[in-house]
Amino acid sequence: MADGFNEARALRVTELMTDYQSLLQRIAEYAPNPPPEEYFEHGYEVLRQCRAEAQAVLLVPYPLDISSMPNGSGDQEKRQLQRIIIDASARRFQAKKIYLRAVAAVRWSNARNAILQGTPHAAQATQLQQTNNSLRIELAAVTDARIINDFRQADTQAGYWLVDDPLLATILNWIRSQGSH
Repeated sequence: MADGFNEARALRVTELMTDYQSLLQRIAEYAPNPPPEEYFEHGYEVLRQCRAEAQAVLLVPYPLDISSMPNGSGDQEKRQLQRIIIDASARRFQAKKIYLRAVAAVRWSNARNAILQGTPHAAQATQLQQTNNSLRIELAAVTDARIINDFRQADTQAGYWLVDDPLLATILNWIRSQGSH
């Protein structure tokens, strides 16, 4: 039996997809362009990997047969909207994870460039190593639990309807089932 929340579900899909699109646009802004001698530096590798992962997420087709739209049945519409919420949540989750890693790599690149400005000096090697260590620490902090908790907190503060939002385990299972990262 339909529960009368399909409008709220449809709005939730819009909120999730808007967030997903915004994250992908921000990721696209980070185009690594290192000097050839720095191409294989870890931070630049992370940036290239993030761009490739974002492209891969974009290429994952929508898993439902959207040609069989609901026929007016509130229950069928409810089930389809719930599946779309899971898919949209998983895409947003993946985009956020990629985005946080890309931001860390850009921060690393900016710090590295600042250190390499000016006259070479003995402290540069130590500063560069500290920058590399900071990147590793920041990347390690990008965890699934952090991402889902950040989403829950932001979505709750925004007053979004979260009744059908999937648990982290559901999101991860969905991602695995779609063959994505």
